[in-house]
Amino acid sequence: TNFDTEHLKIILSAGIKIVSNQVQFSLIDRRPLVKMAQFCQEHNIYLLAYGTLAGGLLAAKYLGHPEPNAMSLNTASLRKYKNMINAWGNWQLFQELLTVLKAIADSYHVTIPNVAVRYVLEQKAVAGAIIGARLGVAEHIQENARIFDFQLSPQDYQKIDHVLQKSRDLLQLIGDCGDEYRR
Repeated sequence: TNFDTEHLKIILSAGIKIVSNQVQFSLIDRRPLVKMAQFCQEHNIYLLAYGTLAGGLLAAKYLGHPEPNAMSLNTASLRKYKNMINAWGNWQLFQELLTVLKAIADSYHVTIPNVAVRYVLEQKAVAGAIIGARLGVAEHIQENARIFDFQLSPQDYQKIDHVLQKSRDLLQLIGDCGDEYRR
């Protein structure tokens, strides 16, 4: 979990076989696309993505709403990913992303979270997405299964990329996958 590309190279060079690496990967945190995905493909290592919904922030619940303050974010996960949004851009840019995701979701009769996870699943080297759930609070099993009912079109990617190009470079700010835990 959370090995960066350089550490994966060290492990492989020591003769240890790696099958998968669990990393934070979402529309907000696309650092795995910079170095990790290519390296993993070359070495038959698969990525298991967590944080694909940014702790639940990548959802219609936050579309069109004012920026939440720390007191209203009632889980460590929400606070962590809100900080990631702040590093990535700002609440206004996040609202722009949610608006684009909502339009794409509506065109497929799915949800913003479905589009966000589908985006990650369609990336190179990704074998699966880990979607967090709070049993008894937010169970979305049937809704999450709809992720497999559609694929994003090149036009969808263009719309998403138009927003993402405005964001900051998290690789430069934070480092490679998991580097935030090694500092």
